[in-house]
Amino acid sequence: MTLDLRGHFSEFRAAQPGRIHLAAHSHHFWPDAACAAHRRALGEAARLADAKWDAIFGELIPRVQRGIAAMLALPDPSTIAFAPNTHDFLRRLLSALPPGRSPRILTSDSEFHSFTRQIARLEEEGLVAVERISAEPFDSFGERFASAARRGGHDLVFVSQVFFNSAATAGSLDAIAAAVRDAPTLVVFDGYHGFMAVPTALAGSADRAFYLAGGYKYAMAGEGVCFMHCPAGFAPRPRDTGWFAAFGALRGASAGVAYGTDGSRFMGATFDPTGLYRLAAVFDWMQGIGLSVEAILAHVLALQARFLAELARAKVKPLCDARLVTPVAAGTARGHFLTFELGSAQAIHDRLMRAKIVTDVRGERIRFGFGCYHAAEEIDAAVAAIARALA
Repeated sequence: MTLDLRGHFSEFRAAQPGRIHLAAHSHHFWPDAACAAHRRALGEAARLADAKWDAIFGELIPRVQRGIAAMLALPDPSTIAFAPNTHDFLRRLLSALPPGRSPRILTSDSEFHSFTRQIARLEEEGLVAVERISAEPFDSFGERFASAARRGGHDLVFVSQVFFNSAATAGSLDAIAAAVRDAPTLVVFDGYHGFMAVPTALAGSADRAFYLAGGYKYAMAGEGVCFMHCPAGFAPRPRDTGWFAAFGALRGASAGVAYGTDGSRFMGATFDPTGLYRLAAVFDWMQGIGLSVEAILAHVLALQARFLAELARAKVKPLCDARLVTPVAAGTARGHFLTFELGSAQAIHDRLMRAKIVTDVRGERIRFGFGCYHAAEEIDAAVAAIARALA
């Protein structure tokens, strides 16, 4: 059974009525509840002025921490830190690696640009040594990656839960975390395409692995609200640190720079808290209407199947002839978008954009993303519009 939540996304949908937005994986629409929360953040900033930070740290941050912890089955909400983007967390994680030698990093060949670019730049200078495991074939990635982790010798193991350029998954996060041989190794899961896209329970690896994600995509809360679960005992004193990282420190004298022992040790400095209002509102809205991640995923997978069937029926030749990178076999785990690989991906993206059909392109891969703000009946019309634009 599919959903029809169009009435809950009226502001974004009404802003450009002729737009066909098939990029939920890239820029997810906000529900009306998040739009109202955005305005509420302004109102509270004006009303409270200097005192707003007491409310943010005393009420709002704990509220959002509880919401994230519930989504991820994390046992302790206080392990969650916030930042404007996940790259802030990446820098702090890198700053926590052992000094005096080139840290050894295990990762995949399909990480998002934020990680890929930063690691490649450090690699140019000989500052890190990187081992990359091919994401394809997807069905064996989890075991191949875990096997590399078992060999040990890594300071950082970093891998995506859902790969940004295919929607394929890395497999069991618990299995990967358990495979990491060396106790001091930092294990980091990039959950940006997994959080609130696929059901995720981290209870089994919460004491071993970091998990970072944000509100820009499936959490429906827009930019500027990213978070990281920080397991106790790992990277207690990142060298890249901001003054908010001292908020959880024990009061009294301490040797050197003090840090909190919970997730606050990875906090930075002053940031725009508006996204926290939006994310809290999304959690409340979902709870209020009984909407779950499981229901959203089932809806999205049904839309994907309908989209592929309509492409075949309409004989949209460029896409039918392209390689469908996303694994879609029955029972195969995948994220919220379909990725097609073809040499003319950029040209097709541009033609669709001129027809007000929004997609997303990465090199020779064009991505079509679906969200809970799409209704099943809209898919047929979207494919018909694609067929006309590409005829």
